[in-house]
Amino acid sequence: MKKILLIHGPNLNMLGVRESTHYGTLTLADIEREVNEKSLEQGYETVPFQSNHEGALIDWIQEHANNSSGIIINPGAFTHYSYALHDALLDTRLPCVEVHLSDIHNREEWRRHSVIAPACIAQISGKKEQGYQEALYALIRAIEQ
Repeated sequence: MKKILLIHGPNLNMLGVRESTHYGTLTLADIEREVNEKSLEQGYETVPFQSNHEGALIDWIQEHANNSSGIIINPGAFTHYSYALHDALLDTRLPCVEVHLSDIHNREEWRRHSVIAPACIAQISGKKEQGYQEALYALIRAIEQ
């Protein structure tokens, strides 16, 4: 079965506890379960990973990219400054979709710019958990073109 990497950056392990107005009420496990159910319906398996550490995310991407078809990533705060994560995504040569639960374009000024976006085929923001499903379908369309 084809694999999609489902990557979550810092503080996303706190979903279900942190600011529900921005991030919704589902836990990270809830989101991963929903995305995997939808991906299985399309013939894909998601492989989830979350870390609060930039290097751990990069190491994991490098370890798993060769056996994967694409990437969905919510880089959390790394969105705004991690050129190293940007480069790791580019190095995979895989289609990647950036997703954010909150609307980063209508929050604090520093949240509005993504250094990750240029490494991705799409960015979905502000649709809470529904954004992950949209990211999944956009990624599958890109993979299957």
